[in-house]
Amino acid sequence: VQLQACGGGLVQAGGSLRLSCAASGGFFSSYVMGWFRQAPGKERDVVAAISWSGQNSYYADSVKGRFTISRENAKNTVYLQMNSLKPEDTAVYYCAAETQTWNSYRITRPDAYDYWGQGTQVTVSS
Repeated sequence: VQLQACGGGLVQAGGSLRLSCAASGGFFSSYVMGWFRQAPGKERDVVAAISWSGQNSYYADSVKGRFTISRENAKNTVYLQMNSLKPEDTAVYYCAAETQTWNSYRITRPDAYDYWGQGTQVTVSS
C-alpha cells in the first residue's frame, strides 16, 4: 500500500487548508485511516481517524470543532479539512492506514498503523 499526501502549505492564522491522501494498492475501503502530525522536537500525535465506512471518527481535543476527516472509498482517498487554523497547528502532517478493525484506543497510537504517507508540511503564520 502506498499513501500520497498533499495539500499542505503556508496559511495565515484563521485560514483553511484541505489535505488529501490517495492510496494505491491494498484494500483501502477496509482500512482505518488516520491523520497524524509532528512538530519539530515533538512526538507524532494523532489528529483524526476514520473507520472504513466513515461511521466512526475520532478527533484530538485540540482540533475538535475545527478539523473534519472524511473519505471517499471510490477514490481511495481520505481528506482532512482544517479550518480556523492556529500557529500551533504548524507541523508535518502524515496520513496512515491501519488494517485492523476500529478500536477507539488503538487508533490513537502511531504504532497501530501499518502504512504511512510521506508527510506534507502545514505552516500557519500568526
